[in-house]
Amino acid sequence: QLQLVEAGGGVVQPGGSLRLSCAASGFTLEYYVIGWFRQAPGKEREGVSCISSSLGSVYYAGSVKGRFTISSDNAKNTVYLQMNSLKPEDTAVYYCAAVSLLGKSSATVQPLCVADGMDYWGQGTQVTVSS
Repeated sequence: QLQLVEAGGGVVQPGGSLRLSCAASGFTLEYYVIGWFRQAPGKEREGVSCISSSLGSVYYAGSVKGRFTISSDNAKNTVYLQMNSLKPEDTAVYYCAAVSLLGKSSATVQPLCVADGMDYWGQGTQVTVSS
């Protein structure tokens, strides 16, 4: 059974850092695009960052570029999102999601980094940035 489990959320002051992790089971990361998405109250779910080790490609939304770093550890079947210089507007529930590369012809992850295209989702972890 394919499963994604997020961890690492919490409360942090503006300018602080958090590292989220997404542990995958039931499938191998190498053949999937793994993404981080977030949803704030009253807002639509938005793509934050995606990664594919097979494509050698990463994508960041403009709002987090330069502050967030996505990485994957295939040996641990885990994807991480290092979040630095956090802002109050980063407050949201963060979800990990996955979609198989099978049948996909994209050379980069960016066109695949959309919530509607993801097949599997974790339960989410709350990130709150507040003083």
